[in-house]
Amino acid sequence: MGAAQLVAWFLAFAAAAGVVSAAGARPSEVAVGALFTYDSTIGHAARLAIELAVDDVNADGTVLSGTKLSLKSRDTNCSAFIGTVEALQLMEENVVAVIGPQSSGIGHVISHVANELHIPLLSFAATDPTLSALEYPYFLRTTISDYFQMNAVASIVDYYQWKRVTAIYVDDDYGRGGVSALGDALASKRAMISYKAAIPPNSNSDVISDILFTANMMESRVMVVHVNPDTGMRIFSAANELRMMATGYVWIVTDWLAAVLDSSASRDLKDMSHIRGLIVLRQHTPESDVKNEFISKWNTVAHNRSITSGLNSYSFYAYDSVWTVARAIDQFLNSGQQINFSTDPKLHDSNGSTLRLSTLKIFDGGEQMLQQLLLTNFTEILYQKPPNTSAQQLYNVLWPGDSTTTPKGWVFRNNGKALRVGVPNKASFKDLVSSRGPGNVTGYCIDVFNAAIKLLPYPTPVQFVTIGDGTKNPSYIGIVQMVAANILDAAVGDFAIVRNGTAISEYTQPYVEAGLVIVAPVKQINPSAWAFLKPFTLEMWCVTGALFILVGIVVWLLEHRINEEFRGSPRQQVITIFWFSFSTMFTSHRENVLSTLGRFVLIIWLFVVLIINSSYTASLTSILTVQQLDTGITGLDSLISSSLPIGYQNGKFTKKYLIQELNIPVSRLVALNTIQEYADALNRGPKYGGVAAIVDEKPYIDIFLSYYCNFRIVGQQFTREGWGFAFQRDSPLAADMSTAILQLSESGQLQRIHDEWFTRPECASDDESQVGATRLGVGSFSGLFLMCALTCIFALVVFFIRICWQYNQYSSSEAASEPSAPDADAIQRRPSGRSFKELLQFVDKKEEEIRMKMKRRSSDKDNQAAGSSDALSVTSAY
Repeated sequence: MGAAQLVAWFLAFAAAAGVVSAAGARPSEVAVGALFTYDSTIGHAARLAIELAVDDVNADGTVLSGTKLSLKSRDTNCSAFIGTVEALQLMEENVVAVIGPQSSGIGHVISHVANELHIPLLSFAATDPTLSALEYPYFLRTTISDYFQMNAVASIVDYYQWKRVTAIYVDDDYGRGGVSALGDALASKRAMISYKAAIPPNSNSDVISDILFTANMMESRVMVVHVNPDTGMRIFSAANELRMMATGYVWIVTDWLAAVLDSSASRDLKDMSHIRGLIVLRQHTPESDVKNEFISKWNTVAHNRSITSGLNSYSFYAYDSVWTVARAIDQFLNSGQQINFSTDPKLHDSNGSTLRLSTLKIFDGGEQMLQQLLLTNFTEILYQKPPNTSAQQLYNVLWPGDSTTTPKGWVFRNNGKALRVGVPNKASFKDLVSSRGPGNVTGYCIDVFNAAIKLLPYPTPVQFVTIGDGTKNPSYIGIVQMVAANILDAAVGDFAIVRNGTAISEYTQPYVEAGLVIVAPVKQINPSAWAFLKPFTLEMWCVTGALFILVGIVVWLLEHRINEEFRGSPRQQVITIFWFSFSTMFTSHRENVLSTLGRFVLIIWLFVVLIINSSYTASLTSILTVQQLDTGITGLDSLISSSLPIGYQNGKFTKKYLIQELNIPVSRLVALNTIQEYADALNRGPKYGGVAAIVDEKPYIDIFLSYYCNFRIVGQQFTREGWGFAFQRDSPLAADMSTAILQLSESGQLQRIHDEWFTRPECASDDESQVGATRLGVGSFSGLFLMCALTCIFALVVFFIRICWQYNQYSSSEAASEPSAPDADAIQRRPSGRSFKELLQFVDKKEEEIRMKMKRRSSDKDNQAAGSSDALSVTSAY
């Protein structure tokens, strides 16, 4: 199958009618050189294409009118030396441009000659990306650089999610340049070339077999072949003999094989069954009338000349190259330029030399010709179509061995070497990793690793390499760095998956959770007779009591004028206030609340009481069964804010985390190695050279607490990471081992391994709820208290606004009921103190009584008004 590449037919500049300058007439003939290997796959097709292009140019009256294009060809004979000599001889013939060279190696050499003589080179087959450098301004590529082809290869590798490939290439400029571009393209896809199999030019079959045999020892089964068309087929013959064309292999071949297949006669393909299943790239040439016309003409001439080789994509490039030169020469002459050559003063024969360097002349119009060539416009028909934005989907592939299953792309390397697995030789926590001699390691981590290895679909021999002397813990990041440096293939043990490790290595799926926790010493506290007061601080008790009284007073004010249960003598009303407020603690108050505002306040207050009761009960329960922390460290916040020493496990990432993430000074940190050192440091405490707490990963603390019961985990786990096995970057083993770990987890075997190493019933309980109980303060309930206070204030404001309005109405009705002016003046002269006293008396009165009085006054007023009206009527009658 092929990968789409950029190729387009040449559409030349419109031939503008130029006026020939007076400097001279147009020449009758212009010489153009051609430099390629006649007897080669590309040369066979290119030779006829170039000749057809020259004939078409000379037959076209719109191009080079009155001037004949003369072709000077030279055979490079597949040799860089001969090709260089032929190129020099070609430039002696005063050519204005050269079609070629075909070889990238020759292109590098003669580009320097072209720079000196100002003769443009138009190569239709040299694809080495490095030829595009600014070092070669006179080298123009009319084909596609291998940069684009290698990006297509990388896209295929990425599509099938392979991570490593083996590059098989010819060791010359063409091969090295292409593989270098392949490495860059793969790196952008997070893949890589794991092995480079360089084949010397002109190697025989034995050399090729030896190189392929070595490549077959490596892990990668994705082979990318980038060699010359004329010798590349021997690679597949050798690979077939080595059984490398079987199921499980992937062969991606650059466009050289497409050129071979296109150029070969049908009878030459009968013995090519061993190349079934290859992915072959072919340069895409869009369909067009010009293309079909050229193919028809090429086939006709080839048949007439009995040419057996077929047409390939390089024929199109060669044909277009001639037309490109012809159009440029035509524009050059139309602009009034002359074709002249001059002697290069730098080139001269000395000391009797017979090289005849003086015959090489500089093309005076070379720079102008180069500019005309650079202005040539290639219209890319492929990009004139709407872009395909749909998801990429490749057709089904028949892989080597006639398999339809996508190969994994790698196997465990078959070079007789076992997997070098680094294991930390620790001073403590032997339950996790323990070394009993060279290659003899045991422990929880080792059991998980061995169980996962057995689930791999291929045999994987393992050689354990212990790191450390066993007296102190080795540096874990140092072991991971050994993996990254290819000193080890993997690291197995209690390796936390941390940021600085993932930057240089590939970790598997975590097989156990291992976040950081804090462990501290605790002691049992016997509760005192006044333990029931300890759940709340003194401030909390005072604020709570004050709120009870406040709510009682507020409800009494809201209910006093309408509710008989809140009335009576002053003594009875005070008792009612206290009884009602404190009985709400148990929701046992017997008084009914009638007012809307009173009910609103009571609902909010009962919610607050519910929260206070629940918190009190929980705190008291904790206090009665509390294990008091000796150091006062109750969690991460108190650990950071204190100045007490902190222990950590030597060699682990904990120290770096405490310093960089939590900003804890180094002076507070104490390195510990063994379980015994943990217990001793905690028992001695800060006063006697110990530590106040230890920060470590939870699996270590679980093991530690299974031996020592007078310590507990305080606070919550404050990081979330796990333990995994470390492999080299982009190692396929990492993904396969992750799959195996998931299988262990799903089958329950992972949990069984964990229980075998970590379950110790005699000291397994570590109930964190019994550690370090604290008293509750106002701060814990400030939001609730604020909500309750605002509710009371709101209710009182609404109540007093309503009272003032009623009092105003009541006073107005009282003033209106007075009959005489002197009484009204007396009311106006009433002292303000007496008015306030009357307001209080008004508030103390029942609301129903006020309403009755106001209603009676309104009735009396109406009666009085009616009586006055009757008296006035009698007077009028008399």
